[in-house]
Amino acid sequence: MNPMVVNAFPVGIVHVINSGNVESEGDLRMEPSVGLEFNSSDEARDFYGLYAMRVGFKIRTGQLYRSRRDGSVSSRRFVCSKEGFQLNSRTGCPAFIRVQRRDSGKWIIDQIQKDHNHELGLEGENNSPVLQQKPPVAPKSLVEVLRRPKVKLLGQIENGGSSPSGIINFKRQKRGGDGRQPLPEPYTGLEFNTANEAYEYYQSYAESVGFRVRIGQLFRSKNDGSITSRRFVCSKEGFQHPSRVGCGAFMRIKKKDSGSWMVDRLNKDHNHDLGEQTVYVNKFSTASKKFIEEETNGMVSMDLGEMNTGKLIKRSRESKIGTDWYPELLEYFQTRQAEDTGFFYSVEVDNGSCRSVFWADGRSRYSCSQFGDVVILDTSYRKSNYVVPFATFVGVNHHKQPVLLGSALIANESKECFTWLFQTWFKAMSCCRPKSIIADQDMAIQQAITEVFPRAHHRFSSWQIRAKERENLRSMPIEFRYEYGKCIYESETTVEFNTTWNSLVNKYNLKGNAWLQQMYDKRESWVPLYLRGKFFAGIPIGETVESFFGTQVNGQTPLREFIPRYEQGLEQCREDERKEDFNSFNLQSFSQTKEAIEEQCRRLYTFTIFKIFQDELLQSYSYIGIKTYEEGTICRYLVRRSGNENDKHAVTFSAVNLSVNCSCQMFEFEGVLCRHVLKVFKLLNIRELPSQYILPRWLRNAEYRILCGAESRVSSQELKAFMTWSLRETACKYVECGTTSVEKYKLAYEIMREGGKRLY
Repeated sequence: MNPMVVNAFPVGIVHVINSGNVESEGDLRMEPSVGLEFNSSDEARDFYGLYAMRVGFKIRTGQLYRSRRDGSVSSRRFVCSKEGFQLNSRTGCPAFIRVQRRDSGKWIIDQIQKDHNHELGLEGENNSPVLQQKPPVAPKSLVEVLRRPKVKLLGQIENGGSSPSGIINFKRQKRGGDGRQPLPEPYTGLEFNTANEAYEYYQSYAESVGFRVRIGQLFRSKNDGSITSRRFVCSKEGFQHPSRVGCGAFMRIKKKDSGSWMVDRLNKDHNHDLGEQTVYVNKFSTASKKFIEEETNGMVSMDLGEMNTGKLIKRSRESKIGTDWYPELLEYFQTRQAEDTGFFYSVEVDNGSCRSVFWADGRSRYSCSQFGDVVILDTSYRKSNYVVPFATFVGVNHHKQPVLLGSALIANESKECFTWLFQTWFKAMSCCRPKSIIADQDMAIQQAITEVFPRAHHRFSSWQIRAKERENLRSMPIEFRYEYGKCIYESETTVEFNTTWNSLVNKYNLKGNAWLQQMYDKRESWVPLYLRGKFFAGIPIGETVESFFGTQVNGQTPLREFIPRYEQGLEQCREDERKEDFNSFNLQSFSQTKEAIEEQCRRLYTFTIFKIFQDELLQSYSYIGIKTYEEGTICRYLVRRSGNENDKHAVTFSAVNLSVNCSCQMFEFEGVLCRHVLKVFKLLNIRELPSQYILPRWLRNAEYRILCGAESRVSSQELKAFMTWSLRETACKYVECGTTSVEKYKLAYEIMREGGKRLY
């Protein structure tokens, strides 16, 4: 008896041929079984997808297996969409079919599991969105065609009515009639009018198959710098992110002499499961249309699916905080509150529904009392197609390590949302007012900072500035970009900057450039010259601040793994801080000079800060100081490097209160005196740093000193929480040191026992 062969058409209509007979309604409703044969693995998937739709579940493409001889695909698994546990919606469902390729080229079902561990939809229910017919429109280009619905109800197509028995059959549309055509598979030699058309085609193909794309490398001509080829890759290509698995699927296009683009390299095989098969109209945004024709704006790793359906994704994100995330987080918050009296959380509620969520434990709140003068609001989740809008408040401790000052899930990116977030953080941190805030340039964030922290200096995130520059300077001449860079990064005075900027704008006739005007108006928030006079704890200008949790917790961390990863990452960072504290208290740095000023700082500063100071002190020996002005108690010096006339700065000194300032503004920016000031101190025989130039935040005992200063600023309950954390951290250091050997254990135990006697 000949095996039954199923011929499935690319868009999904299934024709079952049994002994030469055209399919009947009963054949269309047949069950998958071992031995069922197909012409291709795609036909097997289409058949299983139709069966799944009828029964009431969705499918994904599972593992593939390759031949050891030639590497060709030898078998494939198609699984229930709820297989596995990678997402919260999955239940580990075991249902699947596996098809194997025979020597004849046919594919046969050799393994099958029909049982599901979850409820199924109703039979005949349409589980995939199917689009309604649109009025006929003559296609103008391939891209226009791809934007239109690729399927119709068979009954609507042929009879204008519904399909029999409620079964939805998809049928390939022939060109003509309403002007629609099927989405072809990519192949080497496929041509496009523009690179943008190629991208939109590959994006549509990816959506139909079940994956997302990113823009990969581009290659330029050595002759004129024009783009000659581009790669579009699966979003799981590479390993830079936990969600990426090194997938090799890609499509490369090359520009022909005629100006059109042709696919010259292609790999369709993925090394991971593909998503659920859905069919819908993709409304390409203006941004995505321009994405290929222009160079990428610094977000090369962005999953471009977000740009095309941003509004839909955004709405689902907003609702998921309250429906999916908050119940899990609430249980975590309540557990933490029972363990930590200083734990704080707050929820933004709108019309009875949960929106944004903020939380901080006692340690974070205590850290803010020490290191809340400079705060980074890290919203880098927005760089990618995120699962959860997870943001962090981060400070810099006395070892120049990042410290967590609070965490949040952000409902949306409106001014009202960020205002609530900053106000809640302010309340949780005992009304701490940071001197400086590093955050993105978005108008909503700018307005929220101005409203809540009007005296704080807002510095724009470097990654966003770089992205904007790439986007807006791309079309400018190379000469302009060179002069622009010199103006931004080499101007020494505001007069020099303004003069150079205006000259540049006039020279290249850019007075009407709105972006340049906007950036000039906001120059105090991003130009190094204007930032040097503000305190940022030495966080380098122009460098991207690393995420506190790195890749361990980010916008793509699934709910199931979020809290364990969060706790693990937080504990690791705090363990690193404890190690640095231990080293600073128990180890001694080596002195490089015999000067009293070095010995003073060696005793006071942490290892990290002392090394910075020591380097400035050693560098001061290479400088020459010349007094250029003196009147009463004030004198001015020109300090320059020996043998380098260009490396020079002005230092002004007042003998009344030993106040000093330098034109390099290192102390104002970092809180450590510079080599120029140290040279003047040596000339004036000042052997110790004046107390006003030793910031408590950089000292070994920064925690104790700042806690004593906070006594009058916080409530008794908050002070108790701060003291609890301070003593707990100190005890941890004794435990850590005391367990390194039996002798140290005895010593630590004796110290704590004697201390206990005095305490009680």
